[in-house]
Amino acid sequence: MTVDPRQPEPSVPDVTGPAPREAKPRLLQDGRDMFWSIAPLVVACIVLAGLLGMCSFQGSGPTEGPAPSYDAARALQADADALKIPIRLPALPDGWRANSGGRSGIEAGAEDPRTGQTTRAVVSRTGYLAPSGRYVSLTQSNADEDKLVESITPGLVPSGAQDVDGVSWVVYQGGEDVEPVWTTRLSGDAQIAITGAGSADEFRTLAAATQKQQPLTAR
Repeated sequence: MTVDPRQPEPSVPDVTGPAPREAKPRLLQDGRDMFWSIAPLVVACIVLAGLLGMCSFQGSGPTEGPAPSYDAARALQADADALKIPIRLPALPDGWRANSGGRSGIEAGAEDPRTGQTTRAVVSRTGYLAPSGRYVSLTQSNADEDKLVESITPGLVPSGAQDVDGVSWVVYQGGEDVEPVWTTRLSGDAQIAITGAGSADEFRTLAAATQKQQPLTAR
């Protein structure tokens, strides 16, 4: 069949239809997708916070600041009440400050001279800062001399004596850089010991301040 060129070509129907809308981003489709999208970020923040927290606890040594205060009068009275041994409160000059204390015991630390049986000894310890800033500690106990010294610093040996206002203190020493221990027996079955980083003069000051005091009355 011959087609008349003057006739218009038949139109072709548009079967493609309107262009489809752009799909929503998956992140906005529902709450579950949003949760799983941000979850890794939340976990990373938690891990980072934990690492920073761990770092904040890593100390590099003693921190600067005032030394802690300690009520030696109250603590030593409590020791006298609880331990039932002679406990003295040193009458120290101005500039000395108590900064620590505590109680402990020494198994088989005391021998009964009448029976030869050993018993557990009790210990009261108070730490002081001398005006120089050096630490010196005072130990009061019913232990035997050798047992008390051994409990403070093992391996020391007696090397002489120091006279403090008529009272003889035995001096125990060890190797180089080992702090000495001075000890004496006062009336009332009390073994007293002094040690620390203080000088000999500071040891003498604490010794004199202790030995001239009467034991506290236990309540």
